[in-house]
Amino acid sequence: MIRLLLPPNLANSAPRDAIALKVEVDLSRPPAPELLPALAALQRMGAAPAPVLFLQLTRAQLSELVNLLRGQPVFAFVNAPQKTLLWVGPLLRGVSESLKQPEAPKPPPAAPQQSKIENQKSKIPRERDLVPLTVDGSQHFLAITLPSRESHAYGSALELLKDHGFRLEPSNRKWWLRDRHKTLAFLSTHLDTLREDFQAEFTPNFERNTANIVLADVETSIRAAEDGFEVTVGLRAGDAPPAAIASALTSSRGYVEAGDKIYLIDQAAARRVGAVQSALAGDQTAIGGTRQTHHIPASRAAEVDDLLEDLAPGFKSPAAWRQLSSALRDLSTLRPAPLPTALESILRPYQKLGVAWLHYLHHHELGGILADEMGLGKTLQALALVASLRSAKILNPKSQIPTSDAPSPTLIIAPASLVENWRREAARFVPNLRVFVHHANSRLNTATDAAAHDLIITSYGTLANDRAIFAQNRWCTVIADEAQHIKNRRTRNAKALRALDASSRFLLTGTPLENSLEDLRSLFEFLLPGFLKPIPTGTRGDDRRWYDDRLRTQTAPYILRRTKTAVAPELPPKIEQVVYCDLSPEQAALYRRTHEDSERALFDLEASGASQNALRLATLTQLLRLRQTCCDPRLVQKEAPPEWSAKLAAFRELLDEIVDEGHRVLVFSQFTSLLALLRAELDATEVPYAYLDGAMNPKQRQAAVDAFQSDDSIPVFFLSLKAGGTGLNLTGADTVIHFDPWWNPAVEAQATDRAHRIGQDRVVTSYKLICSNTVEEKVLGLQEQKRALLADVFEASDAAAAKLELADLRDLLK
Repeated sequence: MIRLLLPPNLANSAPRDAIALKVEVDLSRPPAPELLPALAALQRMGAAPAPVLFLQLTRAQLSELVNLLRGQPVFAFVNAPQKTLLWVGPLLRGVSESLKQPEAPKPPPAAPQQSKIENQKSKIPRERDLVPLTVDGSQHFLAITLPSRESHAYGSALELLKDHGFRLEPSNRKWWLRDRHKTLAFLSTHLDTLREDFQAEFTPNFERNTANIVLADVETSIRAAEDGFEVTVGLRAGDAPPAAIASALTSSRGYVEAGDKIYLIDQAAARRVGAVQSALAGDQTAIGGTRQTHHIPASRAAEVDDLLEDLAPGFKSPAAWRQLSSALRDLSTLRPAPLPTALESILRPYQKLGVAWLHYLHHHELGGILADEMGLGKTLQALALVASLRSAKILNPKSQIPTSDAPSPTLIIAPASLVENWRREAARFVPNLRVFVHHANSRLNTATDAAAHDLIITSYGTLANDRAIFAQNRWCTVIADEAQHIKNRRTRNAKALRALDASSRFLLTGTPLENSLEDLRSLFEFLLPGFLKPIPTGTRGDDRRWYDDRLRTQTAPYILRRTKTAVAPELPPKIEQVVYCDLSPEQAALYRRTHEDSERALFDLEASGASQNALRLATLTQLLRLRQTCCDPRLVQKEAPPEWSAKLAAFRELLDEIVDEGHRVLVFSQFTSLLALLRAELDATEVPYAYLDGAMNPKQRQAAVDAFQSDDSIPVFFLSLKAGGTGLNLTGADTVIHFDPWWNPAVEAQATDRAHRIGQDRVVTSYKLICSNTVEEKVLGLQEQKRALLADVFEASDAAAAKLELADLRDLLK
């Protein structure tokens, strides 16, 4: 797909041969064959492969492109990009007339012997000499005279009239439509087309006869109501009742009569109104067009403002509404949050903006997801919010009256493995806060005990177990770290979190979308209860996509996402490299046998009529055995010697080079049994290392992290992907090795970002070990497919692997 956007001043810039052209190219798919000549011409004119580029062309160059793309709907003006320019035969309306070469100097007077016929042949009609399209008639009939045949509008005007039942009267060369209903229906749809696109001239007789015909208005209004706003949208046709407008819309009549006026109802405008009404109602099947009033909570202010501005440009919403929506639409308008001096001096500008965003949402009793890329300091920003709320006089969101009473405590929930990390970060950045860790043997006895503290930190599991205590308090704010722990709304963790009562609720995560858009729905059930309407059961296909698009639009103002590239350009680059390994002969033979056994077992299971769940489980088990065979044959055949593993040999070579050059490395694997084999390797060579897996308690985990970070003589840190992939700051390493690939590229990226984060001053190199021509190589392709699937919700670098269907799994075994 290609789009060529022309300047609105084309008529002036063309004679100077200085035509600014904007080119938009969809690089995600191969171009259609008919576009290839034009793309080649653009390259010749200086265009480089890019999704958007700008060129300055001469008339001759633009004429060449017009000829190569004749009939293609790819041209538009840059100030109206959605309005594709019309082709009239070989001419591009609004463009071709500006590309004519300047007229040659007039020749000397013709010799006497030159004939009049030859003189007539040299005369070419100019546009200003042509007869325009002319409209005459009344509400009962139309009589239209087509423009001159030489006009660029002739062909499309003729086609329009024929399509709508006009008939030519040979005696006067006018095209007639003699039916009141058809006349008014035609005008309701095409009056603007005649005026704007064809630049028609309307006779005084027509203007006089149709003085009582007007267009129906689009009505929009907002007024404050209890617990939100009342938003009214619809078409207004004078005093015509809503039932009359509804009847005109459903019957496609196109007009309504009220009093002495006839109101034309543009079907396109009615569809736009209907789309907005469906969005307001959260129901794709809502009947649109007629006047409807919707109760809208304050949390939807930013989204609805965009909807109304698109529907009625220039619409002025009430001041209270604009105050709510403007900050969420333009973060630069946010007021800085009040911060203690110590934090003010260490927060980076983007972090201060993040705290201001959190503070604004809290002030309006809303919630949001701080989804900054890993390593940008989400923990610090959350603690700064807590300090801000404790140190300033907080405005009561309901009364707007400043109070001197200290707010109730803040509750932070994190995975058990990160509770100690939160305690340390709080002691470091907000030492004046009274912090209590409700975990393990240290517990609040009653709900009222919480009032003695500023900040309480607990784990998801502990929250679920002590739900009765936590649910009795009214918290200042609740902050949940690693939000993917509540992606399933049915879990105890999610239910315990939703039971909390708080003025505001926030989630911290670098991957707000792990599997599908359902993850996002679950997160917002906690953040803004009732904000999203449920999808009707059984919704599929295009209907389901409508609800998914609404989800993206509604949640966007409440997700703040910044990347390292955008806000921390000083961070050194990250280099990613795939290291391919060829299986050893013995390993290849074992892989083939395992694969053949897997195919037979699955065939027998399927033939026996096993359920989809049983087939899925069996397929995952077989894939696990193949992946383990790729990593190290000893994982599936204990008596196999280490020399069978091609990947282990590559790891040895890579590790020797890394250690010899003075680098320090994080080694990730999903298999703790594999990490045990790798540890044995280093024990045999007496290379020191640190180790962390999910079986270690928080103190052991923190001790391993501290040992690696503080002791440069430890060059290697082995980590299980699940236990060590999140929540750790390991900037002591500048190299990462992923021993085995995982379905989800975002999980691998998070693991790499343990080293590539704020505080890192060296280039980080990430190696991924992949066995060629195996299931591992297919996993790489699957990662790319699933990343692209969700890239329209978040950046491709964050879009996680979608849930693996049985078909995906079976494809990996082929």
